[in-house]
Amino acid sequence: MLRSLRYKSLKKPPYNAILRSRGLHLAPPFLLDDYIPRYNLISSTDAAKKRSEAYAHLRNCNLCPRLCGVNRYEKTGVCLIGAETASVNTIAPHFGEEPCFQGHNGSGSVFFSGCNLRCSFCQNHDIAHQKNGFDVTPEQLADWYVKLQEVGGVHNINLVTPEHVVPQVVLSILHARELGLRVPIIYNTSSFDSLDSIKLLDGLVDIYLPDFKVWKDSTSRRLLKADKYTDVAKESIKAMHDQVGDLCFTADGIAKKGVLVRHLVMPGKEDEGQEIVKWLAENVSKDLFVHVMEQYHPRANVGKPKKSVLRSDQSGDIPAHKATNTEVRYADINRPVDLQEVSAVKKAARDAGLWRFVEAAEHGGFNI
Repeated sequence: MLRSLRYKSLKKPPYNAILRSRGLHLAPPFLLDDYIPRYNLISSTDAAKKRSEAYAHLRNCNLCPRLCGVNRYEKTGVCLIGAETASVNTIAPHFGEEPCFQGHNGSGSVFFSGCNLRCSFCQNHDIAHQKNGFDVTPEQLADWYVKLQEVGGVHNINLVTPEHVVPQVVLSILHARELGLRVPIIYNTSSFDSLDSIKLLDGLVDIYLPDFKVWKDSTSRRLLKADKYTDVAKESIKAMHDQVGDLCFTADGIAKKGVLVRHLVMPGKEDEGQEIVKWLAENVSKDLFVHVMEQYHPRANVGKPKKSVLRSDQSGDIPAHKATNTEVRYADINRPVDLQEVSAVKKAARDAGLWRFVEAAEHGGFNI
């Protein structure tokens, strides 16, 4: 009997008990032992097809829902960008992204100039609303990716506002893999993408980072200057998720593949945010990683005097700098967002069944 008791005491506890005793909070379905970027797995034949398709899109551009149809070798569409190059404002390790992307060394961010939207509240309007940057070829872009990897030690290449330069992005990734690139590619988008564009990126992008902005068509027409934004965003996000699934991590807490959806809560628009998170849970995945963002503040055209006020100022009637909130553009969103509005969207997300959020981990470990 004594020998039997001694044997039982030496037996190892169950694996789950070990995890509990160590205070680890890993989620096995979303935990990767290792990861090879998708662009390093496609065949040379598929890579050649991607190159051919990229050039074809540039000659009859249908890469966003505006469907300009222009030959970008001859003229530009709404985005103001041609065919030979992309316009870039900043290339650098970035520490303003989600912790799972920036890690300790930063996310290798490439901020493209221009955009296919014209958001009245754009937080990067000095970059997105104008061609404010320097031109680079796809080959030069590829060189920068490798420099970010080798010199900066970044965890990924983060392509910010790339919807209008998808062909150049595709060519740059294919060239970079020949130069030895081996970190994941993040496609950081407004979700105003065509399905043709998402299909072209299949096999090259590891992480999709879409921003689902608004829900109502009337809001998108007024604030984004785009028709049917919501329908487009729905299709795009579902296509992205079909390609790469839910967000997965290696044990260091760095995301390697999958989708993370952002929603910037706006003043008085929490009802739209609630509809967005409910739709995501019901139509994409309840395991979807979501970032409900609270950093909205008036930018771009929000709060600027209306044209009528400016004309009155020129006549000496009403000084523009004394214009009231009812006399400025987009007065309804001319204030910071209230934290109660943010909380309402987060509660709606939880009530809908979403549970993976970008926020401080309550258990002290990685939120993966």
